[in-house]
Amino acid sequence: MSTIITCAITGNIVKPGMHPDLPITPEQIAKACLDAADAGAAAVHIHVRDPQTGMPSMELGLYAEVMERIRSRNRHLIINLTTGPGGRFIPSADNPQVAASGSTLMLPERRVEHIAALRPDIATLDLNTMNSGSDVVINTPANVARMAKVIRDAGVKPEIEIFDSGDLNMAHDLIKEGVLEGPGLFSFVLGVKYGFSATPATMAYAASQLPQGAQWTGFGIGRQAFPMVAQAWLLGGHVRVGFEDNLFISKGQLAKDNAELVSRARLIVESLGGAIASPQEARDMLGLKQF
Repeated sequence: MSTIITCAITGNIVKPGMHPDLPITPEQIAKACLDAADAGAAAVHIHVRDPQTGMPSMELGLYAEVMERIRSRNRHLIINLTTGPGGRFIPSADNPQVAASGSTLMLPERRVEHIAALRPDIATLDLNTMNSGSDVVINTPANVARMAKVIRDAGVKPEIEIFDSGDLNMAHDLIKEGVLEGPGLFSFVLGVKYGFSATPATMAYAASQLPQGAQWTGFGIGRQAFPMVAQAWLLGGHVRVGFEDNLFISKGQLAKDNAELVSRARLIVESLGGAIASPQEARDMLGLKQF
């Protein structure tokens, strides 16, 4: 089986200034996606940012512009849009029932408005409720079900994001209840503080708990990005790299761009004896519409 490389272009945690060429504007994000495709990525995972401040945004028009710019140049590249923003809660020091500055918690339907409007190929669906650094991320089963319904009604394939073992238990329950269609497409996020550790044993355990026949991607954060590329391939999974997860091509050396990270991931997979899936091949593997 060929390996799908997903490139996560910019995320919402990396701050402007941490990399001189962090993609921020729709034009920059779309170009980074197209360059990543040229380097071997079959899919791109997209967040958008306020072009003026560089900070994370959920503005529909920004997503629409990025998608239009990509589709005008490359019809086959798989577009995967995030639904992660909107689940973070920071309790006030004086009253933990009151949100402090920086909280983004909002109605689940608001978090998937862009999915219903734009109908990308894939939308991520986070199942984690967890401490994330000093903050808390909240995704209750009821709210996940509300988001899943919007994604399903839009005809979009959910990518089920797994941050810890309890998320896998929830995924099994949601599939049994018919909220999610099995066996599913999963993504293991390894290395987030207080979540799954980025180790071979952790990834192997997570893969062993999946429904029979599920497709999955595994990736690591920071310095574990490239070791987890190799580990995911060895375990039969797909791989992900990109500025959302890691800015460095080697210790102390910033990557030139997302495409360089994709090229390194491709080299790792091919050096181990694997083959990289084209966007058309990836669409067949994931049951997505062909253009």
